[in-house]
Amino acid sequence: MTSIAVAIPAAIPSPGWSGFQLGPLTVHAYALCILLGIVAGLWLTDRRWKARSGPAGAVWDIAIWAIPFGIIGGRLYHVFSSPDAYFGPGFDGTGDLGLIPQIWRGGLGIWGAVALGLVGAWIGCRRAGVKLSGFMDVAAPGVLLAQAIGRWGNWFNQELFGAPTTLPWGLQIDPSSPNFPAGMAPGTLFHPTFLYECLWNLAGVALLLALDKRFNFRRGMLFWLYVAVYTLGRIWIEMLRIDDAEMISLLGITARLNVWTSALLFIASLVIFVLLARHRRTPADDSLYLDGRLPEPLEAAPSGAAAGNAGPAAAEAPAPAAVPAGNGAAQAAGPGTGATVNNPEISGKNPAATTSTETVRGNLAGTSTEADHAPGAKGDQRERGRHKDAKKK
Repeated sequence: MTSIAVAIPAAIPSPGWSGFQLGPLTVHAYALCILLGIVAGLWLTDRRWKARSGPAGAVWDIAIWAIPFGIIGGRLYHVFSSPDAYFGPGFDGTGDLGLIPQIWRGGLGIWGAVALGLVGAWIGCRRAGVKLSGFMDVAAPGVLLAQAIGRWGNWFNQELFGAPTTLPWGLQIDPSSPNFPAGMAPGTLFHPTFLYECLWNLAGVALLLALDKRFNFRRGMLFWLYVAVYTLGRIWIEMLRIDDAEMISLLGITARLNVWTSALLFIASLVIFVLLARHRRTPADDSLYLDGRLPEPLEAAPSGAAAGNAGPAAAEAPAPAAVPAGNGAAQAAGPGTGATVNNPEISGKNPAATTSTETVRGNLAGTSTEADHAPGAKGDQRERGRHKDAKKK
């Protein structure tokens, strides 16, 4: 009897390609991952926006501003946090400034992308008439989903991997790659930090959606919870990486710049979240619209506004010929005193007499109202008095 052994790869292989040619253009896999992440993030954000009854199309109008700002911010953060390739060691001028716009080579710092992306989102929100804090809450899970997908661009570029490992999910790196660490033997496996961050972010998306469904966060609270979730994972994942980075010493501890940045943002996000949670929630927090930008059909008309804005036609409209006995307030009320009578046979072309909310409340409470003092009401009372006097005589 012959036994057949099935070889199971004990490593994550390096990719066989990093892009393809489209005529004179090279389409890079890294860019495709970023674009796919953006599309997925926008899809999730748009679904959540519709669930919050946000204005149609506003997500795309805001994205037009936020995405370019975010890409520029992410690139600038990377360039200045890892400046040697662009400016030379110690900014000695030996770097290559022409590498700065070549984002397909990799290098987008998330915190620059978030910071400048928020500036773009603020511009888009102002133009759309919606609150930035509301958009931040809606978009937070989508941003984290985009990051999870975009991280696969690091795999295609064979970059930003972790230290050597013997774990069965270790990552293979092509020894001919310029990113392969000098002095290490071919076949060395490395921690797949891109995969760790992808899985962490996907778990974070599920967590944010579940918590938001349970607590219905407002005022930007879900966004700051996103920052806390992401930075908590980024701290330990960043500590595994061995690529070149700026090292910062604080309190006698030397660590990568992004480790310190993530730790400070984690603390700051928790503080902001707690401060926002301590404030009492108001009905205005549920609205996505800026003050004064609520669409007219959604604006609640104040008492008496319907009659006051009805125009001369409503004021000159005759009272109904017959009113049910229980509607004494409607009989007594003069024209133009409040909300329109709910009658399906009455249209905008056929205005009817109206009764104010104050009139109804006054009648229900057994107190006098403006209808008791209306000119028509006094005339009716005097007429009834004359008939009674005539009968007595």
